[in-house]
Amino acid sequence: MKNNLLLAFQTNWVSLLVSIVIIGILVLLAKKRVGFGVRVFIALGLGLLAGIIFNTFKLDYKSVSTIGTIYVNLIKMMVMPLVFVLVINSISSLASMAHLRKLGVKTILWFLSTTGVAAIIGLIVALAVDPGNGIKAIVPKDFKVREVPTFSQVILDLVPSNPISDMAAGKVVPVLIFAIFIAVAIVHISSRKPESVEPVKQFMKSATDVLHQVIKYVIRLTPYGVYALIGAMAAKYGLETLAPLVKIIIASYIALILHFVLVFGGLVSFVAKVNPIKFFRKAYPTIAVAFTTRSSYATLPVNLEVITKRLRVSPRIASFVAPLGATMNFNGCGGVWPAVVAIFVARVYNVPLEITDYIVLILVSVISSVGVAGVPGPAAISTTVVLTAMGLPLEGMGLVLGVEAVIDMGRTAVNATGTTVTALLVADSEGEFDRAAFDRDEEDELEVATA
Repeated sequence: MKNNLLLAFQTNWVSLLVSIVIIGILVLLAKKRVGFGVRVFIALGLGLLAGIIFNTFKLDYKSVSTIGTIYVNLIKMMVMPLVFVLVINSISSLASMAHLRKLGVKTILWFLSTTGVAAIIGLIVALAVDPGNGIKAIVPKDFKVREVPTFSQVILDLVPSNPISDMAAGKVVPVLIFAIFIAVAIVHISSRKPESVEPVKQFMKSATDVLHQVIKYVIRLTPYGVYALIGAMAAKYGLETLAPLVKIIIASYIALILHFVLVFGGLVSFVAKVNPIKFFRKAYPTIAVAFTTRSSYATLPVNLEVITKRLRVSPRIASFVAPLGATMNFNGCGGVWPAVVAIFVARVYNVPLEITDYIVLILVSVISSVGVAGVPGPAAISTTVVLTAMGLPLEGMGLVLGVEAVIDMGRTAVNATGTTVTALLVADSEGEFDRAAFDRDEEDELEVATA
């Protein structure tokens, strides 16, 4: 009978030894009080270096992948409790339903408008770089076209039928809607008999405090999780996998960076009127976790901490905007990516595009970013919708499978940062942004974590 533990050690001893050394270095840096952001950046570099070595020498990296998966799972375990408790706590603290409607309209308008601008940037960059030039249309054998859900199915997926089952299945949107119903009921009853719902509101406030403390424990593991996730990614794909499609990687990241700097930086500078460099430095933990986990849901707990503890946005605004952003703010996945892929596919299959096609691309990108809320794999669904609307062959999506994971890191970082920016803009417009504390650069709990 095989000893699984012994077998795992025999096949993974090199990667395990490397991981122990790197984790030891990161622990030492934490004890030396090296800044949280610096440690995350160092972990990212060490993970990339280790992954390339594992790939080059064909070493088993299962142990590294396991460490990364454990970190992601720990973050994911917080998502459902956070969405449920924070949304109820946030909305139930509002003075009236009119205030709720105003917050919702502002938040969603920012999400949609920035997604539209992202699609325009992706289109312009793709036309300039021409990533499909010289590539033959050979579709991978394992490619499967993602089925676009019907409109009625999208609506049904959003409506909760069994909240407990939805939580277990990881369906965030139905849980979000269920929490909104409860919160609205609390607001309604509170206007007539406030004493009857006060125990519920106090319980939710206490639960929020407890969850925030658990989040702090998990966030302290971020540098180790970042090392493992980047290491496993680099070990799996290596450099040779990326070479044939390097132009689409370049086009995608140019567009994502331009959106990041020009749109996000511009909004922060000219609308919120804060220093963009200081903003991005404070938002760095959100960017790093989104980049490495490739999941807006997994980034949600960290983003909530960043928005409240580092950006000094009120918990009420953060608790409303952040969960909503994780489900429907897709600047990267629904804006930049479908535009780049559409131009790429049109070039590969020699399909001429007119100005009307570009207009359709932008409009459909914005609409589909809303329609895929709550649907797994929003980037694939949004891209399928855009290609279908433009009459382009869906098989073209199979051509980018080899670089999908690499680009998805940047897409998710832009998605999560967009939610952070929106939270700041909405809070500033509502007078719930502590500008003085933001400018003072007060020490926050993320930076002093020593675990």
